[in-house]
Amino acid sequence: MADTRWGNQTAIMEFILLGFGDLPELQILLFLLFLVIYMATVAGNILVMVLIVADQHLHTPMYFFLGNLSCLEICYSSTILPRMLAYLLTGDRTISVSGCITQIYFFGVLAGTECYLLAAMSYDRYLAICKPLHYSALMNDRFCLRLAAGSWLNGCLAATIFILFMSQLIFCGPNEIDNFYCDVIPVIKLACSETRLMVLLDFILAGVFTLPPFLLTLTSYVCIITTILRIPSTTGKQKAFSTCYSHLIVVTIYYGTLMSVSMLPTLDTLRVLKKVLSLCYTALTPLVTPSSTA
Repeated sequence: MADTRWGNQTAIMEFILLGFGDLPELQILLFLLFLVIYMATVAGNILVMVLIVADQHLHTPMYFFLGNLSCLEICYSSTILPRMLAYLLTGDRTISVSGCITQIYFFGVLAGTECYLLAAMSYDRYLAICKPLHYSALMNDRFCLRLAAGSWLNGCLAATIFILFMSQLIFCGPNEIDNFYCDVIPVIKLACSETRLMVLLDFILAGVFTLPPFLLTLTSYVCIITTILRIPSTTGKQKAFSTCYSHLIVVTIYYGTLMSVSMLPTLDTLRVLKKVLSLCYTALTPLVTPSSTA
């Protein structure tokens, strides 16, 4: 019955990204702003990777994970910002259905991988501060490689499972996405076919693949802060905290904005706020990642 009802409708071939609305007077300003952000993000993270490779003193677990994170952030921002820059420059807001699904896939891969990399970095700091005598033995080269590879594989696995199901959806009705990129839930809501299972799958995958690294990150920092507070000298506390405060800032921005967007109710009055928060984890987090080298 469902196939018959939708079979007579013409499948749409492209979506329209509404972005920030009709603001022609601000379009060039926004283009220049996001161009600077994108160039700074790419240049800053490339510089981090070059320094890590070139300097033997930086061949440590912490900087190994940071190098992976910098590479990820370049890919992360490149998944979203170039398409947004093109729309701001040309005014063309259209994106093909296949292009939209591809963007969702890579965004999902990188978002999932980032959760696990942040967790790996938190665990590294936990061992360095809370288990300093065992740090070298526990956080060896093989273990670091396994953590990094596992992070990328988990991100790929979650996104691949989701996209295999999402590619079965039929789009034949409205084609406007009220965002500056292909956000998962708004795209699913545009489908003519049954979407309840897709929404449920998105919720399950988000829980299975992002909740464990979040809990590991949270637990690691609770232990780290508890250990730092037990250090008797002020100098000792400052030295210990200086090794992880930049990473803690990145974690706070990333998870804070991600959760805020997810938990905000779908109201017209909150649409602009949700877009601003989305910008934080798609543009701001990749930009501030190089500061983690401090």
